[in-house]
Amino acid sequence: MSIAKQSLAMCAAFLLVSNTANAVDKPATMEEMWKIIEAQQAQLDAMKKTLDASQASKASSGAVDAEEGHAQSQTNAELKELEHKTNVLTEVVETMRTALVIPEEKELKSAYGLGPAASKVYQVDQGLSLGGYGEVNFQTFVDDKGPNDKNNADLERLVLYVGYKFTDSIIFNSEIEFEHASTDAASNDGSVSVELASMDFLLDPMFNVRAGMVLLPMGFINQIHEPPFFFGNNRPEVERTIIPSTWREVGAGIFGEIVPDLSYTMYAVSGLRADKFNSSGIRSGRQKGSVALNEDMAFVGRIDYVPSSLPGVTIGTSTYLGNSGQGAMDADVFTQLYEAHVEWKYRGLEFRTLGSWGHISDAAIVSAHNGTTVGSSNYGVYTEIGYDVMPLILPSSTQYLAPFFRYEKLDTIATVANGYMDDLSKEQDIFQVGFNYKPIPQVVIKADYRNRNTKAGIKPDEFNIGFGFIF
Repeated sequence: MSIAKQSLAMCAAFLLVSNTANAVDKPATMEEMWKIIEAQQAQLDAMKKTLDASQASKASSGAVDAEEGHAQSQTNAELKELEHKTNVLTEVVETMRTALVIPEEKELKSAYGLGPAASKVYQVDQGLSLGGYGEVNFQTFVDDKGPNDKNNADLERLVLYVGYKFTDSIIFNSEIEFEHASTDAASNDGSVSVELASMDFLLDPMFNVRAGMVLLPMGFINQIHEPPFFFGNNRPEVERTIIPSTWREVGAGIFGEIVPDLSYTMYAVSGLRADKFNSSGIRSGRQKGSVALNEDMAFVGRIDYVPSSLPGVTIGTSTYLGNSGQGAMDADVFTQLYEAHVEWKYRGLEFRTLGSWGHISDAAIVSAHNGTTVGSSNYGVYTEIGYDVMPLILPSSTQYLAPFFRYEKLDTIATVANGYMDDLSKEQDIFQVGFNYKPIPQVVIKADYRNRNTKAGIKPDEFNIGFGFIF
């Protein structure tokens, strides 16, 4: 029941109560409201008994004179009016009871490829919608600690979703993110960014239009990156480095369902900037809609198959294609990125696997221009599995406790252009174990241990603990 309907029901009840009860003051507390409801219910019961007695008396009486007949007719009319008021008051009181006892429910449900909190605007009837999420992490290095590896605490993100539903088919949605608690020059990477600001035109389940600052539909995390919906305090490194989440650009495109089990998304967006590429990959080449060069545009497309015959299974793939030269160098720098993913959720089991491969043409020209080795190809793959053990511990509990394991392998310089040296520190194997605990679906507490190895040497092990929330 919506808040507006609850308010109308309560107002109607107070009007009826004031008309049928003697000198009833407006209740100041919830307890007083319940006393009024109980008193009214007692009065309703008495009124119903009076009606029943009158009808029984009428049925057993014989013939009556004209005066008695007139009085009986008047009494019947009064009783009918009283019965109508009784029925109305009964319905309103029951509506009030429902409004007081059963709170308004908000379903945690993804829509059109976005996370549950980002999807709230699609669930409102009309007007403004607010949502958000946040993450706080504590990181401790526990082994092979180097001089630059410092234990730290970080308000990593605080995000506000603001949406507005103009009509059922015209919807604006946005995401404003505060990173690392500050934008002060002395802070470490603090920023305030618009990560989503798009207008949806919902035309048909098979064909809809989206334009503005869009999240590129690649992988699991880039679109659904709210903390309760991925394992560990850190997003998978493959989906930070090879697929550089959070990846957003200004563009426009279409999305919908080809058939009920098969969905698609296709955008044309501003391309990457190759003059920002480095040995860590294409991540620094994101333009993020900030006075973005648009000499070169790119295409990104995604298809997901969710077979109704296999509940909980998702199979999908996505592709990014576009030149990245942007007029900044004498080369087109055609950039490709492909990924495929599989997810399986069955009862308490959650399994994901994802693989991605990319290629950068003219890597020698880009490396010379940027003064660093830029790989002509890169790749990353990871697999993770978790299981909710809470039903095994407390079968009646609605809480969630899932230990998990994740393995990742990635290399941002899988191949190099002629004349350039490989950087062995960019090839990594990452092992991670931990758990996610949700006392309620909107809040998660996380702890994990991460071991990272490279061909250039072992990186320090780390222990991470933190919490996240959505609303």
